[in-house]
Amino acid sequence: MGLDIFPLKSPVDIFGVILLIIFTSSLLSRFLRLPNIISLIIAGVIIGPYGFNILDQSLAVTIFAKTGLIYIMFLAGFELDVTDFRTNKNKIIAFGSLTFLIPFILGFIVFSYFFNFSFQSAVLTAVIFSTHTLIAYPLITNFPKKNIISVVVGGTVITDTIVLFILAFFTNIKHQFINVTIWSVLFTLALYFITFILVIFILVPFISRVFLNRFSNQKSLVYIFVLLIVFASAIFAESMGMDIIIGAFFAGLVLSNFSNKIEIVKQDIYFIGNTLFIPVFLISIGMMFDYKIIFKMGLTLTFSFIVVAIFSKWLVAKLVKIMFNFKNEDQIIIFGLSSSHAAAALAVALIGYNIGVLNIYILNSTILLILISCLLSSLIISKMMKKYG
Repeated sequence: MGLDIFPLKSPVDIFGVILLIIFTSSLLSRFLRLPNIISLIIAGVIIGPYGFNILDQSLAVTIFAKTGLIYIMFLAGFELDVTDFRTNKNKIIAFGSLTFLIPFILGFIVFSYFFNFSFQSAVLTAVIFSTHTLIAYPLITNFPKKNIISVVVGGTVITDTIVLFILAFFTNIKHQFINVTIWSVLFTLALYFITFILVIFILVPFISRVFLNRFSNQKSLVYIFVLLIVFASAIFAESMGMDIIIGAFFAGLVLSNFSNKIEIVKQDIYFIGNTLFIPVFLISIGMMFDYKIIFKMGLTLTFSFIVVAIFSKWLVAKLVKIMFNFKNEDQIIIFGLSSSHAAAALAVALIGYNIGVLNIYILNSTILLILISCLLSSLIISKMMKKYG
């Protein structure tokens, strides 16, 4: 047998390698005192199609990775203190608005005026900077200031919702709604969103209440029910022109109201997500990175792309700190959580590339940004969490 066995095709082989990577990455992280997130992403680079090509983005890997992303957003919604959320609603709205607008405006100016991008290309490129994924969220559980976490999580939902609506608008204009007005597209998207909200906050609580009142002592049934609600919400969000992460977050938010009823499976939810699904998602991020792109792309464009993305998120954290009199450590936490780009950024870049609005250099720059920002985010949060045990 030669190297032609790679990338692995057998589901058993793929799953075995994934388990080996998760296990060895965890051991190495403890030995080197690095956040496990970093070791998993680097492991993905090494074993991925642009490394030793042991694994590719096969269906098996994609399923686990998507599940991990859904898990991250579900847990973010599930752990959110609704009372805290309401108390900090003004701060959440302010942060959500700023973390969308400042990266968007800065990105649009830089790539429209300095790189001569067309209006559509500049808009979609700028939208990439507005996104962020809570990649370091699993590291933040010991942070005592839950109000700061609520602000970041709530703001994430606001900015990613706006971004994904813009993306849906561009996609529909390009393909489905060519012969209708912009207002018709906006009306359709607004109708979809209202329908989604009504279903999530009326139908899902009703179904959950009926089921949990009867079966709350049946552990296996409750666990499957929770996962079913989360995935059904993610699928429904996608069918309504939004992203799966929005559906997963709102499902977590709704299910948090029944936390006493699903106490029986709470530890299982965290254990399986943090042990298997989320690590595979992190590995898949590393697998997307092609180190050769650094030498193929214009360094000025790539450097500007990454600097604008990271600096704009730092600027937002600084402004929010000044506006609400937060402490320096709060600013660092806000920046650490919101500086990482992953799923939403990749979705914008891929769709923009597929519809001919963004070029291959922006797509590759986005993948490089995902790798760098995820490593930066996890390092910042990991360092801060050492203060809180």
